Formats: sequence, structure tokens, C-alpha cells
Amino acid sequence: MQNVSQLQPLTDTGYLIASIVRVLLVFVALLGIVAYLTLLERKVSAWMQDRIGPNRVGRGGFGQPIADGIKNILKEETNPAEANAVFFTLAPMLSIIPAMVTFAVIPFASPLRLGNTVIPMVVADLPVGILFLLAFSSLGVYGIVIAGWASYNKYALLGGLRAGAQMISYEIALGLALMSIFFVVGNVTLPEVVYRQQEMNLWFAAQFSVSFLFFWIASFAETNRLPFDLPEAESELVTGYHTEYSSMKFSMFFISEYAHVLTVSALMATLFLGGWDIPGWGRDDMLGFDAQGQWVGQRPEWWLTLLTLGMFGAKTFFFIMVFMIVRWTVPRFRYDQVMDLGWKIMLPAALTAVVVTAATVLALDSFGVRPEKLYGPTILGRQFVPLYGLVLAAVNAVMLAAVVWIMDKGHVLAGTGAMEAKRAHAQELARRRTAQRPVRVPVGGAAQP
Repeated sequence: MQNVSQLQPLTDTGYLIASIVRVLLVFVALLGIVAYLTLLERKVSAWMQDRIGPNRVGRGGFGQPIADGIKNILKEETNPAEANAVFFTLAPMLSIIPAMVTFAVIPFASPLRLGNTVIPMVVADLPVGILFLLAFSSLGVYGIVIAGWASYNKYALLGGLRAGAQMISYEIALGLALMSIFFVVGNVTLPEVVYRQQEMNLWFAAQFSVSFLFFWIASFAETNRLPFDLPEAESELVTGYHTEYSSMKFSMFFISEYAHVLTVSALMATLFLGGWDIPGWGRDDMLGFDAQGQWVGQRPEWWLTLLTLGMFGAKTFFFIMVFMIVRWTVPRFRYDQVMDLGWKIMLPAALTAVVVTAATVLALDSFGVRPEKLYGPTILGRQFVPLYGLVLAAVNAVMLAAVVWIMDKGHVLAGTGAMEAKRAHAQELARRRTAQRPVRVPVGGAAQP
């Protein structure tokens, strides 16, 4: 058997070649996936509206994204006479770059073993991975705000201002939702987040259900998707911040939106669903070594990497489908409702969840319960009960029930009978107000209410 100590690090030339190959493969694949997400969105909307959808270009409309790209490239660009030409052109670039670059720190498969080397399947394994992702992804709003200001259009300006206010309102809750993960992982690198979920034998979506819910809601607001598409709001602002844009500049905003949806979906899969983790497979299984550093198994080196890549893609696709289905089922919030949800409910609830989770982690540590230690009967030489994670899951389940009740305000959870009683009470109040209105008697005419 081969030992870990026998593995040699990549040479400088080998590391450079591996890095270039990873960058090209990941970002070319990313652009291709983003292009076909537009087709998927149109197919999903057609399915939900009992239509066929695009089916003219290629078999089943498979060539539609290519045709759309060629069409937008060949279209004439129009620039408003009063617009700031420099910032008007720069805004789409500022919007698309953060959405593409942030994917670089997300691990998309288990490490690949080639010969005597192990290559991590992440473009940039930064020691500040999550912090980099949060900081860089929030820069996309600058492109939207600049687009609204530089267009010299009141509707575009209102859309840009809405985007800035919405980002500020939900970025805080999104950051607080990650604090609970930091408490348990003790690290901000995304590969370590995946490994800790493997060690605990329980995904963070169950352990930190409140953080999962808040991160999910904030992700809709960060990507400006329904029901949080106030910066675009066709019924109010024409098309919002990109009202004056045409041709490929217009398309770049949509590319950045779908790239952001893809990145956020991949991030949620990594943070809360174990990333490329396959249930029942531990960290040693993924790396190909046991606890003593001996190589285990005679499977092909690329087999686990390919298998975990498929698992990561399936989890990411699940969140993408949720984004698309919600767009065609949930109506848009009013602007005051968006602000109320962000500042009056999510922010205080997220702060409370952080405090309660920190107290729970401190209590578990004081009792000697470790996150990486499993309990219960030994089956096949292993124990499987994640006591640490189950306690956190129970505490978060109680908090989640309280949060959902507060957010719902008793409208749905109270049941049909309670809603009928509220409706009857409102109708009675309206009838009384109508009956108490003064009666006006015009001169020479009949009395009118």
C-alpha cells in the first residue's frame, strides 16, 4: 500500500499547468451552464403555464441560447444622449465579474489523485474563502447602482437605488446566518466546511435550520429574483436599472443574474448540504486514505472525483430549480414589505439565533461533547450517531418554529377557520365605518351618503 508520506507536491510548472487547466475548464463550463440556464428558465415557465416553450432552434430548442447570443451580438447598441458614456459601458462589466469570480473558491468535487500528487478540485483554495466570497459577491450591486445613475433615466435610477437598499438590508442577515457554521467548523475555508459535515455525519441544513432559512431568503434578495425583484419591477419601473440598455450590454446583466443564481446555489449546496459529500462516505474515503495514512481501495483514481462532481451538480441543480419555480409561483413583495422583512424580522431573529447557537456550542463543549465524535452502537466497526449535531438540530428546530410563526403572522399556520374569522371581523369593521359616515344633504336634493 502507498503511504501519504510518499506523495510529492506538484512542481512549480506542474502547479501552473494544473491551475490554468482548472481555471479554463471551470469558467468555460460556467459560461456554458449559464447560457443553458436561460433555456431551462423558459422551459420551466412554459411547463408551469401549460405551454411548449422554445422548440424551433435545434432539437427541442437546444440551440436557442446560441441563437440568442448571436442575435444580441449583431444587434445595434443604443446609448442615451445624456448618459455618462464611461460608466454606462462599465456598469455591465462590474455586474458580471463578481458573479463569475466568486465561483472560484467553491470546491466542486473531491480531490483528484494523479500519480503521486493530490489536486484539490477548487480553482482557488483561499484561507479566507467564505469571507472572500461574501466581500466580492456584494460588489455586484455597484454595477447595478452605476447603471441606474449613468443611464440618466428616472426609472433606471429608482431601480439602482432599490438594489442598493435591498442589498444593505439583507447582506447583514446573510452574514449572520454563516456565524453558526463558523462556531462549529472553526475555519472559513469551504473545503473544511465540507469535511466537517462528513465528520459529523449530519449536514448543516439540519443542524442550523434557522441559518439555512435566512441564507436562502437572503439569496433571493441578493440575486434580485422574484419575489425580491424590486430593482427591475416591470409593472413599476419599465425594466428598472437596465431600461436604457440594449444589445450585448443588456445581455450581460442577464448573464450576471444567472451566474449569480448558479454561484449562490453552489454555495448553499456546499454550506448546508455537504457540498460534494455523499451520505455514508467519510473524509478518508474521499481522500483515498485511512486514519493511518494508508491508501485504501483499488478503484480508479478519477472515480471518486467524478462521482462527487455528479453529487455536487445534483445538489446545485436542486437549488436552481427552486429559484426558477419560485419565480413563477410567488408574487412580488411591496417595497415596504421587503424592508420590513429584512430589518424587523430577519435581522433580530438572526442575531438571536447566533446568540442561542453560541450558548449551545459552549454548553456542549463544557460537557465534553465533540463535533467530530460519533456515538451509539458500533455497526461495521463504526459509530453513526452525531450527538453534537442532533442537539444543535433540536435547538434550531425550536427556533425555526418560532421564526416561521412570527414571519407568517398567523395567516397560514392558524388555519382556514382563523382566517375566515379575521375576514369577517374586518368586514364588520368596514361596515361600521361606512354606517358612521356623516350624511350630506345638498340644497334642493335628496340626502346622499
